[in-house]
Amino acid sequence: MKQRVRVEGRQLSVSNLDKVLFPEVSFTKAAVIDYYVRIAPVLLPHLSGRPVTFTRWPDGVEGQAFYEKNTARHAPDWVRRVTVPSPGSSRDREVLEMVLLETVADLAWAANLAALELHVPQWQVGSKLQPTLPDLLVLDLDPGPQAGIAECCDLAERLRVALVADGLDPVVKTSGSKGMQVYAPIRVTDRDHPSRYAKALAQELSAETPDRVVWRMEKVLRPGKVLVDWSQNNPAKTTVAPYSMRARPDAPVSTPVGWDEVDAVRGGADPGELRFRTEEVLARVEEYGDLFDVAERTRARLPAV
Repeated sequence: MKQRVRVEGRQLSVSNLDKVLFPEVSFTKAAVIDYYVRIAPVLLPHLSGRPVTFTRWPDGVEGQAFYEKNTARHAPDWVRRVTVPSPGSSRDREVLEMVLLETVADLAWAANLAALELHVPQWQVGSKLQPTLPDLLVLDLDPGPQAGIAECCDLAERLRVALVADGLDPVVKTSGSKGMQVYAPIRVTDRDHPSRYAKALAQELSAETPDRVVWRMEKVLRPGKVLVDWSQNNPAKTTVAPYSMRARPDAPVSTPVGWDEVDAVRGGADPGELRFRTEEVLARVEEYGDLFDVAERTRARLPAV
């Protein structure tokens, strides 16, 4: 059943609001839309200027999902569009028509499509609506079998020390799934520089503790270790946005955390304390503000590699 609603002056058609998208926790589409509308003040700055890749689950997390980059064909005329080169395109001849989510109404529209997850690149489009150089470094910590959040926290702290030593100003968030992600705002003159730097750092940490850290992707290498996925810095790739929901049974959120919380887990606190659902995230933002305030942090030049 469809109905029309107004969100910040925009008229929007929504449907199937009572459809349960997360059966394990009875979380409906209406609840998804409500979360994205309420989290908008802190989420939207992290989406600003970044073409969004949707992960859509129209039949809920127990159904089939699909990634969708070519999203503009679904969008109302008031959603801002951008044409960008398709990954792997030849001489920019192949393009994608993507959207930029910039308003609360934009988020409500995306949530109504059951776009449970929002993924963005580490670059923004510039004034001419073309990709600019990367402005964020990301190190994605992915634990293998027999490893988890506690091991990720140990590695995140090592990364923090290394990044600070290189003049960077890192922040950290949970992935909302198994791992964590460490970011830092950067300045570069070469779009491949972040990948080179991240790879070198991952290799260095793996060489120091080969029994705990791996930089290569092969799954056979990963039991009991944490992968530092440096490849997420490839300009063609995207990473789940801060405050995005994740399509997991308990409806978790990719949540910014403080370094004190990372240290608490390293000191023996329950790693489960770093898994958050929507109401907890909203309460955290009310209490702490945006712990992932990269715009307020030093955007440092990335060291040469």
